[in-house]
Amino acid sequence: MVQLFKNIKVDWLGKRKLFLAVSGALILIGAISLIGHGAFRYGVDFKGGTLVYVKFNEPVTVDTVRQTLRDNGALNSQIQELRGAGLENNFLIEFEGEADATDASLGREVINNALEKGFSGKYELLKAESVGPKVGADLRRQAIFATLYALGGILIYIAFRFEWIYGAAAVFAVFHDALVTLGFFSLFDREINLTVIAALLTLVGYSVNDTIVIFDRVRENLKVRRRDDMEAVLNEAINQTFGRTILTAISTFVAVLALFVFGGEIINNFAFTLVIGVIVGAYSTVAIASPLVLIYSRWRSQAAVQPLASTKVARSVKAK
Repeated sequence: MVQLFKNIKVDWLGKRKLFLAVSGALILIGAISLIGHGAFRYGVDFKGGTLVYVKFNEPVTVDTVRQTLRDNGALNSQIQELRGAGLENNFLIEFEGEADATDASLGREVINNALEKGFSGKYELLKAESVGPKVGADLRRQAIFATLYALGGILIYIAFRFEWIYGAAAVFAVFHDALVTLGFFSLFDREINLTVIAALLTLVGYSVNDTIVIFDRVRENLKVRRRDDMEAVLNEAINQTFGRTILTAISTFVAVLALFVFGGEIINNFAFTLVIGVIVGAYSTVAIASPLVLIYSRWRSQAAVQPLASTKVARSVKAK
């Protein structure tokens, strides 16, 4: 399959305005969706509450479980039916406690009492996990810092290995990937929890890996093509590595798509993040990182030419 992309000659940078317009539109759609929802839908990990895993002895519907909980004092609860091998009649109940952190530890009892009144003897409480609201806020803050530290580390590493503009372009591309992916979370009203943050950090490494491969080829080509236009050098580097990029993206996409379809509800948001991220990450390497390097390169060339032109004009005037 690599042979199919061995001798391609596509003017990727010539389409940079289209790429930037597409990226801007995706980010704008995500922002409008977020404004419409008011905020992201955080999981119990970040807002505090209790996760209760329940197995019923006979088939029940989500609506029946929800109504039973509401009728018996568990108003702030969300119910998900778990699907997959061995998960028949299994449900995940998220109960959001009150502002007091101690209420999170009482969530298990609240859910158990509510289910007992509607399904006495017909269910089994498998597991319960509680997170206080203060702990949830701390986890949310730490997740943000972890992402920023990862981006900062990438910037320093690539700037040291190449030039600072390459590091800045790679970080901006990864930031773009995160914004687009979170936009899809808002658009589909999906829950953001710790597994989603783990997926975003995985996406950071995946996206940067593709970007470094192209930038490394650019550096090699510049050794023998210093006088060539930067746009031609970037296009050649992308075309030379395109087979590797597309094969990596396809193989990774197939794996995470299998997780998304067959992995069950527990890791569904994790897999959804990677499904979107793999596509966006491969796209941003070509459509975001490379154009940014080109824009900076041309700006630097113009900045270097202007003083030289001014000096020539001054000498000409002086000679007259």
